Amino acid sequence: MSTYSVSDTTAAAAPRAAVTFSNLCGSYGVGLAATLAWLAFGLSCLYWPDVGDWSRTQSLGIGAIVIAAFILFGTFSADYLGSAGQALRKRAPWLVAFGAFVTLWEVATAKFAWLPLPFFPPPQSILEVYTDDLPKLLDSVFASIKLQLGGYIIGATVGFITGVSIGWSQKIGYWVHPVLRFIGPLPATAWLPIAFFTFPSSWSASTFLIALATGFPVTVLTWSGVASVSSAYYDVARTLGAKPSFLVLKVAIPAALPHVFVGLFMGLGSSFAVLVVAEMIGVKAGLGWYLQWAQGWAAYANMYAALIVMSLLCSGAITLLFRTRDRLLVWQKGVVKW
Repeated sequence: MSTYSVSDTTAAAAPRAAVTFSNLCGSYGVGLAATLAWLAFGLSCLYWPDVGDWSRTQSLGIGAIVIAAFILFGTFSADYLGSAGQALRKRAPWLVAFGAFVTLWEVATAKFAWLPLPFFPPPQSILEVYTDDLPKLLDSVFASIKLQLGGYIIGATVGFITGVSIGWSQKIGYWVHPVLRFIGPLPATAWLPIAFFTFPSSWSASTFLIALATGFPVTVLTWSGVASVSSAYYDVARTLGAKPSFLVLKVAIPAALPHVFVGLFMGLGSSFAVLVVAEMIGVKAGLGWYLQWAQGWAAYANMYAALIVMSLLCSGAITLLFRTRDRLLVWQKGVVKW
């Protein structure tokens, strides 16, 4: 005959309670740590005196506390927020790291001046740039986007057409390939003196350099993609009565698209590098010019603010390119992630 006791129930319930507590800590612990990190940042801004005079310290502290409140709310409501809640949980460790980083940055610059000014400005000085110098910064952003977009579209279009032509026609490849091998490996910035002397304006010269930096990787990867298409595809299409134009447009180009997007990705990174150099040297507008201007006046807060904007623009452009790739190449979605 079996017996029943309260101690048995307590012993059985103890492991379940331990598991529940462990799961609770795993679900909410990182979110609470992120909340505390951002709360510490906000309190350090509000209740710790600055060694300098910065007008946005209080606003930055209030903003950090608001962020901490949102993280706390999202941590305990993640199960009811759907994809947003899952995204918050996934990025919670980064929120902890970033909150700790900005807190340390604030203490090391604005509170104790461990890092020398003005070379290492505090976070509130970056915020001052985005509020007080916003018109000039936005003008530079729009100028860079316009210059970058024009040169990139020209370079990508010419590179795509050239790559398809070389990969499809041996006669065209005979004449273009040696020129490509001679010009392509040279960095686009090496053509700066010739470009600014040849073209009528610094804007057109910079557009040419950006297009050159974009065109070479797009050409090579498109050529590789077209040349690697299996001949069996062409044989099947010819059997069904396909003309050469159909073979190029409906067989070769679709099959080469994965290579084309790799070339577009590589060309985008190269074009951004050339954009900054061209704007620093010849163009009197844009983020590169803004960086040069900030460095000349020792306005390092402006320089760091421009670098952050430039990083966001480049990352956003790459993200947009990958979204387009995933939409067009559904069968390869998720193979290469950004």
